[in-house]
Amino acid sequence: MQLDPLIVKKASEWLNGPYDADTKKEVQRMLDEDPKGLIDAFYTDLDFGTGGLRGIMGVGTNRVNKYTFGLATQGLAQYLLQSVHEPIRVVISHDSRLRSREFALQTADIFSANGIQAFLFEDLRPTPLLSFAIRHLNCHSGVMITASHNPKEYNGYKVYWADGGQLVPPHDNNVIAEVRKTRPEDVKYTSNPALIKVLGNEVDEAYLDMVGSLSLSSAGKDSLKTVFTSIHGTGITLMQRAMERVGFKHFSVVEAQAAPDGNFPTVHSPNPEEAAALEMAVNQANEEGADLVIGTDPDADRVGIAVRDEKGNMVLLNGNQTASVLIYYMLEEWKKAGKLDGKQFIAETIVTTDLLAQMAKDYGVECPICLTGFKWIAELIREREGKLQFIAGGEESYGYLIGDAVRDKDAVASAVMIAEVAAWAQAKGSSFYNELQKLYLKYGLYHETLKSITMQGKSGADEIQAMMKNLRDNPPVSLGGDKIVRVFDYKTQSVLDVLSGKKSVIDLPSSNVLQFITESGSKITARPSGTEPKIKFYFGLKSKVSSLEAIDSKKAELQSNIDLILKDLGL
Repeated sequence: MQLDPLIVKKASEWLNGPYDADTKKEVQRMLDEDPKGLIDAFYTDLDFGTGGLRGIMGVGTNRVNKYTFGLATQGLAQYLLQSVHEPIRVVISHDSRLRSREFALQTADIFSANGIQAFLFEDLRPTPLLSFAIRHLNCHSGVMITASHNPKEYNGYKVYWADGGQLVPPHDNNVIAEVRKTRPEDVKYTSNPALIKVLGNEVDEAYLDMVGSLSLSSAGKDSLKTVFTSIHGTGITLMQRAMERVGFKHFSVVEAQAAPDGNFPTVHSPNPEEAAALEMAVNQANEEGADLVIGTDPDADRVGIAVRDEKGNMVLLNGNQTASVLIYYMLEEWKKAGKLDGKQFIAETIVTTDLLAQMAKDYGVECPICLTGFKWIAELIREREGKLQFIAGGEESYGYLIGDAVRDKDAVASAVMIAEVAAWAQAKGSSFYNELQKLYLKYGLYHETLKSITMQGKSGADEIQAMMKNLRDNPPVSLGGDKIVRVFDYKTQSVLDVLSGKKSVIDLPSSNVLQFITESGSKITARPSGTEPKIKFYFGLKSKVSSLEAIDSKKAELQSNIDLILKDLGL
């Protein structure tokens, strides 16, 4: 295989630079024996995507290792020192992944070596707690060592700003610029122990008090039976305490998945979006006669659920369905309490179900729409602070946020409120599932699915870019027999009205996303992932339904339409 001279040059810098012997040995092995591995490890540098740095652990500039994370921390430290003109404070947490504790300790060491006060949790803690802690401890930034729901080979580095949200412009680009100009020998690894403070249980308690304050009803909590799995992640540290604090009496844990373990031994992927990850919990729920299954990913920012349908069978709900019922409950209870006065808002992303916007209109609250990634919902909250009150937000990828004390997806608080919805519905003779069906009857059946295609390495990244280029250069005229009437290109920040040929401007930051709107109102979106070697295609179709009994057949009809669209796209 012919190697790019630039890749060989980068690898040679690692052979001759300030790297340990094992690292140099692996670089030499790839040069001698594994040219494809060398290309994938060095063809680019890890950069901040929708969720920070994320990649496969290993040697190289495009891999997660102590050197790439060291550069990231040093670059962040330098940017903080330039931007903040008072004693700087940061907080650091980590999930259960392999080497996460090691990376967290190193991160604290580098901050302290730069004269920055570092608060480090004593052990693994969820992402939402890290976000909460930033504002609770009056910090200027925070770092979470996690690769979220990715397989065990991955790890990552999420960076947060003083508002508790992940980095957005200009901070993300400015940190990247600092990281890129930082040399390996510039990284300060020698810690100053006086500037590192280990956090125990005190922030946990403040967070749990906050979660308890979100509760809107005590109905049914004595009787609801819930099964929980942390899928070997951080959810185990807080979930049971949070559920007990708000009054739930029947809460059981999947013990085989309770111990934090970065090898995730009982699942192929610790992703609650996938049915296999919740299989053990569903089986336990059936054995125990439980009403609800809750599963959180390794850093407990995403939550997947299963509920009983009208026949008593456990069914998995997708992120759009869960968000719809959860936010409906919040709006309904706020309305009953007389708390809606036109000064509230909910939030969603460009690929979240349009049902949320329909409900918001009905309840007289605003529903701004942002780019994919919860950092943009956090930005909406920050921009409206002091003007509009945030109720809740959600995205299709199983992430939800209740209230604004946390500024990222919060699986712990969301799971507690999901359980509250289930208990509330059950207490009035309904169920979580039935509430969803009633929403479909009132607002229309919103049927959404996702097609995700994984393409590893440089060749995969090139292929993803080629797919996006082809869609831009040769956009479909129709999909599934449904004529395309508008094309949203978030990269060029423009909307094309196909019928008139006129273009208008999208008032959102540039992002490599294409969205096609059909004559019937269907929404098809193509988006390369910002954190994984994937391209995702989102499908959102809607139809009126005349009765609850008609929902299943109408859903099958919409799925058939999606199958035709997939065929037209060559997927």
